[in-house]
Amino acid sequence: MTTPLRMPGDPGELTLPALLLRNAEDHGARPALSWRAPEAGGWRTLSWAAARRRIGELAAGFRALGVRRGEIVLLMMGNRAEHWLSDLALVHLGAVPVTVYGTAAPGQIAHIARHSRARLAVVEGPRERARWAPLFDDAAARLERLVTVEPGEGARPGGAADGRHESFAALRSRGAAAYDPGEFEAEWRRGGAEDPLTVVYTSGTTGDPKGVVINHRQVVQNAVALDAVVELPHHVEHLCYLPFAHIAERMLGLYLPVFRASHVHLCADPAQVGAVARELRPAQFFGVPRVWEKLTAAVRAVLDQLPEERRRAVVAAAETARAHVACRERGERPPAGLAAAYATAKAEVLDPLLAAAGFDRLVWTASASAPMPQEVVRFWAGFGIVIMDAWGLTETVGVATTNAPGAFRLGSVGRPLDGLAVRTAADGEIEVRGRTVCAGYLRADGTVEPVTGADGWFRTGDIGRIDADGFLWLTDRKKEMIVTSTGKNVSPALVENALKEHPLIGQALVHGDGRSYLVALLVLDPELAPAWAARHGVTGSLAELARNAVVRAEVERGVAAANAQLNRTEQVKRFSLLGEEWGPESGELTPSLKLRRHVIRHIYGQTLERMYAM
Repeated sequence: MTTPLRMPGDPGELTLPALLLRNAEDHGARPALSWRAPEAGGWRTLSWAAARRRIGELAAGFRALGVRRGEIVLLMMGNRAEHWLSDLALVHLGAVPVTVYGTAAPGQIAHIARHSRARLAVVEGPRERARWAPLFDDAAARLERLVTVEPGEGARPGGAADGRHESFAALRSRGAAAYDPGEFEAEWRRGGAEDPLTVVYTSGTTGDPKGVVINHRQVVQNAVALDAVVELPHHVEHLCYLPFAHIAERMLGLYLPVFRASHVHLCADPAQVGAVARELRPAQFFGVPRVWEKLTAAVRAVLDQLPEERRRAVVAAAETARAHVACRERGERPPAGLAAAYATAKAEVLDPLLAAAGFDRLVWTASASAPMPQEVVRFWAGFGIVIMDAWGLTETVGVATTNAPGAFRLGSVGRPLDGLAVRTAADGEIEVRGRTVCAGYLRADGTVEPVTGADGWFRTGDIGRIDADGFLWLTDRKKEMIVTSTGKNVSPALVENALKEHPLIGQALVHGDGRSYLVALLVLDPELAPAWAARHGVTGSLAELARNAVVRAEVERGVAAANAQLNRTEQVKRFSLLGEEWGPESGELTPSLKLRRHVIRHIYGQTLERMYAM
């Protein structure tokens, strides 16, 4: 377990501001927050003492704009210092900061603005300001003012308010002038652990986002339970690149760093996470399954370029590492011979490769959000890295179950955290009860609708099973299960992960609800497919490769290999090969990189129908 820091009170009664004060008092000189600052020629860093002072000044600035205790303030910014600091500043005022995904469609923005009844939003740049400004004239919304973080404005005062618009720099300048330490301390001390800390709007894979109300007590208790099973160094650094609108990054990049007094490095561009990892060499790394899939493809592309002799050495070292991991998974101590062979393979073969990726210092790796492809888990086990797969939802304040170094099963999502009970219903739906299940869903009138039944159990909508050792195995989302015309239930994620075991297949969607057989849309991997094609004398764009007979024949072999692992109902009879990657910007993925199945089915509706007409 992680050695806990001083608790400034009963964990069940603590608030985030109380923990931030502890950090400033006990760890004031330690780094809290770093971000890229091109004007400074690299990274800029705030210590915990300096960060708290900046938060106090921003709180004074927001107070001057009329922000009141209990009201929601919307934030739409990337992973930048203004976002992180503003969130905590609003918390110190007793306001409720709510982050909106930067990729949200206009209708989703309008829904959240109306539903939350927010009067103020803080957005990044002229583009976002233009997207939000129409809400001033929306009769169903209450938006009164936009604060805009102008590109490169830094701490420069400027941008006079016009009643509706104000620059972030002006807000900060006004706050610095008005900051009163006594007033700042008195304000946050009026709050309690049961007060709302945030509302997280779900990403809306099937409809309008729901606002999940989360309080201080639930976050702190979840942090305590997590630290009881994870093993991390003191003040561990965290590479923060996922959106703060997602519960995972809100916990990992904001709340847990305050709880642990750790060091957050903000990565404003998620596409640069690999480069930043190589530079920082973090001790912990979290990625949703799609991120791990992309990292796997990138490393494989490098391995494919190695000379044959070196590649054989890597394969042999990987087998040794997997055998070592398998012993740990069974709870056994690796035999002396295996331990020695693994130490040699790690030092001479694996660590140099990991160092090139910035992963040589990792002591904790994790994933969550969706079923992890087994092939990806096995790949990283070949480097001695065990991805500690976890499971939870926004409604469970993030992690509800997790694997741990002393107790893990590759492919499972672990055991429940302390304070939570997990069970499965007759139809396999996973249900959760316990102290970190959220308060409920925000209603449009400001009241809260409970998420649990009278018995206290929350029905998660996920399907899974619990084995004899208490490990939870995730199958799929209940609403995404395919029911064929013969009445058979099929988990699309199970089939899609089998298909993606072939390196040329980067993304997959299986379709077949109400049909007699399954078909699939397959997307070529943008990194591995061109490298494979070049080795086989084929060139062209990804779209051209998708039409190439040689590439298609190899993908057909991959589909056949996947079908060999599946029962007859789960097998894919026909597929279409696509050469354009799906993403959040084009709408096929949520901001947390999960498939928006209804969107993909709508876009490729004719393609899907043609596969049934053949």
